[in-house]
Amino acid sequence: MSDKVDTECFKQFDRLRELRVSHRDLDNLIDRLQHDPNVDQLRVRRLKKRKLLLKDMISALESELIPDLDA
Repeated sequence: MSDKVDTECFKQFDRLRELRVSHRDLDNLIDRLQHDPNVDQLRVRRLKKRKLLLKDMISALESELIPDLDA
């Protein structure tokens, strides 16, 4: 009997959790910055692009972790 555990799967779940936390933190930061009238709009745009990239990474990782269902 094999007692090997697929640690790669756990690493992917940890990475997914890290990405979600980063995405949420960026969302909060962007929200705070948008309420500041003196904020650099270029900085906000860059943060939004980074947040969108994180969202794409989260979606890709989630699709890897969720098995395909053959109907």
